[in-house]
Amino acid sequence: MPNKTFFHLTDEKRRRIVDAALQEFAAHSFNEASINRIIKHADIPKGSFYQYFKNKEDLYLYFLDEVSKEFTDPLLHEKEMYPDATFFEVIQHVNREVLKLKNIKPEYIEARMRMELDNNEFIRNIRKKSTEKYIKLIERDKARGIIKPDADAEILVDMIASFSLNERYRNKSGVEEYLRKLDIVLNIIKEGVAVAGDT
Repeated sequence: MPNKTFFHLTDEKRRRIVDAALQEFAAHSFNEASINRIIKHADIPKGSFYQYFKNKEDLYLYFLDEVSKEFTDPLLHEKEMYPDATFFEVIQHVNREVLKLKNIKPEYIEARMRMELDNNEFIRNIRKKSTEKYIKLIERDKARGIIKPDADAEILVDMIASFSLNERYRNKSGVEEYLRKLDIVLNIIKEGVAVAGDT
């Protein structure tokens, strides 16, 4: 995360740096992203960058923190769901709430998609951490007898993530079409892993 020096900058200068990072990470994979281009677009000296961040990884972690703020409201809705909401219900709910947002910059979505496709070890570790809460939901549903105990939680999460990438990134599906297909995919998965009589 940034050094204290970064937070002493004006809001306008901090925003320039974040916006430059957004443009870079939306257009390039982590390995291809260039600090030099970010510095150029942010209009700051190279020496100053290293007063604010240790390296590209440090900047990326801060960038992700800023991106997450764009999704705060819909993810808070997840907490408002009844405590017994299943993994499948949470997935449907969060997707619907995120897609309702009107003011998210397209670059945020693009950067997120690139993160999902990136094979860099640093990025893979970030992805792994981001899926942990969903894996915990699956394991909880196993204990409740809703999902078969032999279902692989990581594969389930990967299947849904792969579907989302294919529809939103490759096929450019619209919101309603994406949600319609998501419901179908979740029903197919449930029929394969849900204990008979449960949903």
